[in-house]
Amino acid sequence: MSNSADTPAQPGRRLGWRPVRALTAAVFALAGLIFVTSFNTAKGTNLRTDASLLRLSDLIEERSHKNAGLDETTAALRRQVDALAARDDGSTRAQDERLRALEAAAGTTEARGPGLTVTLNDAPPNAQAAPGYPEPQANDLVIHQQDLQAVVNALWQGGAQGIRVMDQRLISTSAVRCVGNTLILQGRVYSPPYRITAVGDRDRLTRALADSPAIQNYQLYVKAYGLGWKVDEHRAVTLPGYSGTVDLHYAKPVS
Repeated sequence: MSNSADTPAQPGRRLGWRPVRALTAAVFALAGLIFVTSFNTAKGTNLRTDASLLRLSDLIEERSHKNAGLDETTAALRRQVDALAARDDGSTRAQDERLRALEAAAGTTEARGPGLTVTLNDAPPNAQAAPGYPEPQANDLVIHQQDLQAVVNALWQGGAQGIRVMDQRLISTSAVRCVGNTLILQGRVYSPPYRITAVGDRDRLTRALADSPAIQNYQLYVKAYGLGWKVDEHRAVTLPGYSGTVDLHYAKPVS
């Protein structure tokens, strides 16, 4: 019978931590660090709350109202400048006519005449596919930027003398852009339904809308999912002149 001191040590029975135990401890330590960091970041609040989104929405709405007020102030100042310029005008009649023509082309003066209004709207909340069409996806039921742009481009193609989107006159530098399901136009935010009014020959404008491939595609969604489409003709309509800034901002090389 041998002495226990003489018994050879069995494999895998050495004192100390094996690598697997060390790795496990490291994982638990890392998890604890993540939990602590998450708690400090959340400050005891729900990380999945929509409060930040609501604050952003409120900020956008506030800026939109502020921009609307600035537009009104700019329009008032422009009228004062025009009145003062008219009182001290040393130009000839030909120069005045040239100036009026340029102002009309720039969209800074009123446009009056026959025209029409196109109204685009999202599909109803409970919209269902018409027979023969696939079930709609979320993007099939809302107005997109390209839909608004298609109408505006078709109206210009139809010879529109002026176009107003919602309550703002478009000029050459206007950009019709959508973020989500809201329209951002010249610093202001709008929600559907979207109204686009044009002054011009009603027959030409109507034909231009009907001939637009992009609008023909939109009409398929009107038929399939109930997107809003309405055209109202006007015997006479007045579009206000553009009252915002006309200064151009562009990049400059660094010297």
